[in-house]
Amino acid sequence: MTDLNGTIDARFEPLAQVLQAQLDSGHDLGASLAVAVDGQVVTDCWGGWADEARTEPWQSDTITNVWSTTKTMTALCALILVDRGLLDPGEKVATYWPEFAANGKDHIEVRHVMSHTSGVSAWAQPVTVDDILDDDTATEMLARQEPWWEAGTASGYHALNQGHLVGEVIRRIDGRGLKQFFAEEVAGPLGADFTIGAPESERRRISDVIPPPPLPLPEEIDPESVMFKTFTGPAPEASIAHTAAWRDATIGAANGHGNARSVATIQAAISNGGRAGDTQLLSADTVARIFERQSSGVDLVLGLPVSFGLGYALADPTDAFGVTRGQVCYWGGWGGSIVINDLDHRVTMAYMMNRMQGGLVGNDTSVALYSTLRSILD
Repeated sequence: MTDLNGTIDARFEPLAQVLQAQLDSGHDLGASLAVAVDGQVVTDCWGGWADEARTEPWQSDTITNVWSTTKTMTALCALILVDRGLLDPGEKVATYWPEFAANGKDHIEVRHVMSHTSGVSAWAQPVTVDDILDDDTATEMLARQEPWWEAGTASGYHALNQGHLVGEVIRRIDGRGLKQFFAEEVAGPLGADFTIGAPESERRRISDVIPPPPLPLPEEIDPESVMFKTFTGPAPEASIAHTAAWRDATIGAANGHGNARSVATIQAAISNGGRAGDTQLLSADTVARIFERQSSGVDLVLGLPVSFGLGYALADPTDAFGVTRGQVCYWGGWGGSIVINDLDHRVTMAYMMNRMQGGLVGNDTSVALYSTLRSILD
């Protein structure tokens, strides 16, 4: 039996039992789980192995690449500027980033890039992985290209480029790049062990992700479809997360590094009226803006029904990921990581792991954890 280390609040013991069962079965290799209530982490546990050879146990300070859970951190940075009156989600992106107006993008609003409805869900060809690892090249390419659908009419998941789009707006307003802004305005004040990218000094603690099976894309897919263009614009292998180039880059949609404790510590601000621990990151009014529904229906990239608010997915009866009710916002990462903010109960749950499973968002463990959380809270 796998031993779980850390602290487990009795109320959330069933969640720890789910994680332990997944580790015991080998479904998970190494993972961490955390729950915050009223802005304070009350459950923080971890177990399993940090390496595929099972020679290094997952430790208290083990971190890993959390893929698109990073998007919730980028969204929080944008919301901080909204809260300060420096960013208007209803304003044109080009108001802050004039070059973005090129090729028919002058009408795209900030809320569109925050909700995956901008029409610019990836880089147009030709594009290479090296292009997206360079901030200047990546943002210049996005500014030049045409949108692939009319902004606001549908969502099309911005799998790799949302952080570049939102991050460049932040940089144009504040002067600091996303990585620095997040470190100084979010992680630093909260003492949270989460970074966008990964400093060389911290890389010894990284548990490399174990790549998943291929994404279950349709057998016949139109090369002119938004889905095809997004998943090929570009399409890095998961093993890129092991490289120094990836860890050096600022990929605000995908290269955040942390563990469940750090994710829950930060995202607890959303479930607790804008306050995490002793730090007020947002006003309650700004938190409420997350729930301004921007789209609902089958996503052009994911091919599944999902509803997006301002920076997060929202609970919806048709939600393909099982988050169907309550004042809940969430998102997760390729292979399984997930963070759930339940504002009705002032609870945040986070799960981060190293073995990636099939699918772009969520996995069997995250589904089981959320189902168990619902039974605890109901």
